[in-house]
Amino acid sequence: MASVLIAGCGYVGTALGRLLCLDGDLVWGLRRNTGGMPSAMRPLQADLAVPSSLQVIPAGIDYVVYAVSADTFSPESYRRAYVDGLVNLLSVLKNRPDGQPQRLLYVSSTSVYGQTGGELVDENSPAKSSRFSGQIVLEGEGHALGSSIQTIVVRFGGIYGPKRVRLIEQVRRGEACMSGLHRYANRIHRDDCASALAHLLRLASPKAVYLGVDDEPAPQCEVMRWLADQLCVQAPVEGHLDTDTSRPNKRCSNQLLRASGYQFIYPSYRDGYLSILSGLKT
Repeated sequence: MASVLIAGCGYVGTALGRLLCLDGDLVWGLRRNTGGMPSAMRPLQADLAVPSSLQVIPAGIDYVVYAVSADTFSPESYRRAYVDGLVNLLSVLKNRPDGQPQRLLYVSSTSVYGQTGGELVDENSPAKSSRFSGQIVLEGEGHALGSSIQTIVVRFGGIYGPKRVRLIEQVRRGEACMSGLHRYANRIHRDDCASALAHLLRLASPKAVYLGVDDEPAPQCEVMRWLADQLCVQAPVEGHLDTDTSRPNKRCSNQLLRASGYQFIYPSYRDGYLSILSGLKT
């Protein structure tokens, strides 16, 4: 049995916590409001932006998963979540008399990539986002990888899953999709996020960085048309042509994650959304 701290225990972190508890691990979930946390997990009410509050972290933590999200889409909020909170946590962990954790998983994002031409991107591709969000998340990666704890960075694509049905509701309302058939989006189901993190937590001889996306990058219009067919509603029309050539547009590869032995629960958006649609009908 391992003792695991999930810092920023939200949408993905809670799902990961449930999996680890089922495996018999002792799981601590740290967040500002611990209401609604699964009963099998141990709640830690603290604020990563307030170093003194982190003294509640118990001794004997084996693994740490840093899985925060920003409160708002602003540079200040991103820095507070992805950089400042991590620096505060690392400072607390390195000075503990019981020693440091064995491994740190830093949940990052494919937003660190700035490619705009639909290129195939992997872990060796340049991560040079022109946007503040990707730049700040990448800065956080640097702090994690530069720490004295063995670190794995996992760059997730757009996360969807139970209770995240915005695209389904857009299709139901008959909203147009953005024209530009070759502007790709990279996705991953919440359950695969959690399962991939659990897999990497104990993986022998891991790489430093992994891309967490499904097998099939796809344009928005393609996904919305498929959803319309499943919902038996009118297919969305194409809206205005997206002519912003600075907008990120890349096809992320999950081959390194697959080569590590991870098997996807939902290899494509079709598999994942079918599961969500089935849940909505029950």
